[in-house]
Amino acid sequence: MAMRFDGRVAIVTGAGGGLGREHALALAKRGARVVVNDLGGARDGSGGSATAAEAVVAEIEAAGGEALANAASVTDFAAVQAMVDAAMAKWGRVDILVNNAGVLRDKTFAKMELEDFRFVVDVHLMGAVNCTKAVWEHMREANYGRIVMTTSSSGLYGNFGQSNYGAAKMALVGLMQTLSIEGAKNDIRVNCLAPTAHTRMTEDLGARLPLDLLGPDMVTPGLLHLVSEDAPSRCILAAGAGGFERAYVTLTQGAWIAGEDAPEQVAARFDEISDRKGEIVPEMGAAQGFTELTKAQAAHKR
Repeated sequence: MAMRFDGRVAIVTGAGGGLGREHALALAKRGARVVVNDLGGARDGSGGSATAAEAVVAEIEAAGGEALANAASVTDFAAVQAMVDAAMAKWGRVDILVNNAGVLRDKTFAKMELEDFRFVVDVHLMGAVNCTKAVWEHMREANYGRIVMTTSSSGLYGNFGQSNYGAAKMALVGLMQTLSIEGAKNDIRVNCLAPTAHTRMTEDLGARLPLDLLGPDMVTPGLLHLVSEDAPSRCILAAGAGGFERAYVTLTQGAWIAGEDAPEQVAARFDEISDRKGEIVPEMGAAQGFTELTKAQAAHKR
């Protein structure tokens, strides 16, 4: 059966262009009522205008859908709360939140000003926190919610010149891990999407990428699954050019080491510690301590 979102209300941040626009249009096409949020600023976060959000709303309405334009900065919690209040007043619910808003201020760490580091973290991480906090109680009361954090391979694996962006994007994975645990009893499913797409955010890489294969529309099918009725939770889904993969944070079986020469043993046995045979995906952070205590108890029984 076709995936539908009839009766659902979605908020998509950074939806004035690129990935966010594709997400908003696709959700609306499949029946969702959509709050199209976009500050309308430059790629570095400067400036602002409601024009971009209003243009996407016009597209949705021209196709017969329902949408609401919003130009709040995700860094402004009061403005974000007002956006959510407006959606509740108009439609009485918020079922889906797509945290997609972002900025870039790339430089090597040696040359980066701390203000540029803080600003990028504020938009990506605290922007997602603000939006999620504003919808969280509504979703808890409804016993239903679907939230997606937009992470990045730059956070998962690193990228030259993007220490601020990478730090923020990996922090979103940690946020997702905990919120998925806390939201489970209220059927609030939280996931991460790591996209590869040609957008304003990646235009500097254009000469090195086959841009014709990297349309944002090739990522959005993954997003739709992550916010659907049958969505998974605690998933890091990578998507681009029609390829879909899952990324995991894993824990190796490692080794038990103690004694005066423990530092030397760690060095000598580092390959054993790093061996991925039998690695696990922990259900929660306590799994690390449990794994370590299990090794210690086994060692003391010898």
